Amino acid sequence: MANMDEATAERLKSALWFSIGKIVDEESLRWNVNATPQFIGALTEMAWVQLENAGQDLENFAKHAGRQTVGIEDVLLLTRRNEGLEALIRAFVDKLMERKRDR
Repeated sequence: MANMDEATAERLKSALWFSIGKIVDEESLRWNVNATPQFIGALTEMAWVQLENAGQDLENFAKHAGRQTVGIEDVLLLTRRNEGLEALIRAFVDKLMERKRDR
């Protein structure tokens, strides 16, 4: 996200904050608990940093492979340390490839 202008980054961060806020509100009602605006802000900041890191890693994986476009193999490489996430992504990719073959 290094090549993103500040205004775009702020709009994306605001959209992330809004989405996280909606999810937290729904879950708070579901579990009958309260969440402060500070909690939502901290959660948003944590998610933003994780997304920035993941984006940078994906760009670096693609660049290392001599590509300018991030591919499925880059996403799978990113998930290699999280077996549960890797299994979910791999299952999704397998279904996607299966549908593509069936066309």
